[in-house]
Amino acid sequence: MDYQNLGLSMLQGSLVAIVTPMFEDGRLDISSLRALIDFHLAEGTDGIVIVGTTGESPTVDFDEHCLLIETAVSQVSGRVPVIAGTGANSTKEAIVLTQKAKELGADACLLVAPYYNKPTQEGLYQHFKAVADAVEIPQILYNVPGRTGCDISNDTTLRLSSHRNIVGIKDATGGIERGTDLLLRAPKDFVVLSGDDATALSLMLLGGKGVITVTGNVAPKLMHEMCEAALKGDVATARAINAKLFALHQKLFVEANPIPVKWVLAQMGLIKTGIRLPMVQLSAQYHEVLRDACKPAELLSSP
Repeated sequence: MDYQNLGLSMLQGSLVAIVTPMFEDGRLDISSLRALIDFHLAEGTDGIVIVGTTGESPTVDFDEHCLLIETAVSQVSGRVPVIAGTGANSTKEAIVLTQKAKELGADACLLVAPYYNKPTQEGLYQHFKAVADAVEIPQILYNVPGRTGCDISNDTTLRLSSHRNIVGIKDATGGIERGTDLLLRAPKDFVVLSGDDATALSLMLLGGKGVITVTGNVAPKLMHEMCEAALKGDVATARAINAKLFALHQKLFVEANPIPVKWVLAQMGLIKTGIRLPMVQLSAQYHEVLRDACKPAELLSSP
């Protein structure tokens, strides 16, 4: 199968980095996850990214990780792509998770740069190449140096782009200059996705294919419509929608993701309030900040 051509058609638009619903005691709330997925599909979300950073992947165990992927695949039932977060700072573990995601029916995998151990660029190249050599499934690199402590350079990304199983990158740096450089130098069949909601529109207008979005958790219809307009070249419509979303792009990060987005979803009645340590509930001082950020997108009524 030509995975890179598949990537172009499959990986575009608003791909939600979906939260993992939990009960107040931290147990997974699978029925709420199923309902949340149906909500996204009804609102136009173009793809589901399950067990990524926003899905609290660092604090779910292996069996839970597999259960979440299996649930997403079965609930989506082929209606949109399911992309499984399978990155790890152990190459062996990343291979095992990626293989398991393939067995469970995921359409693609998202692999974050190894965090904490701070590999060199050669180490990053060898890590991602080893996973791609080991598992025949479309794979998306994920660069988020603010979280991982290491940065996949554009040159390293371009070296990896020639691998048949590496179909794209989620660039969460927010750097438009480096994003432009990557778009100009990358192969035409290599998918560049934003991982930064605040700059996603700019990257799409420069040639990016979409965004793996946090904001899309709470405003899926608007995020889908913004991406659709941007990809069609309807700049005026895309800018107008982005203006309604911009406060969310900013304020959903007043504390570490996914704390704020889970609070908003709970206020919307879509999930319960559960979140796992070391994450804790949103500080009270930010409740009104987030309520105000929701107003332009008409998300929350007055308390």
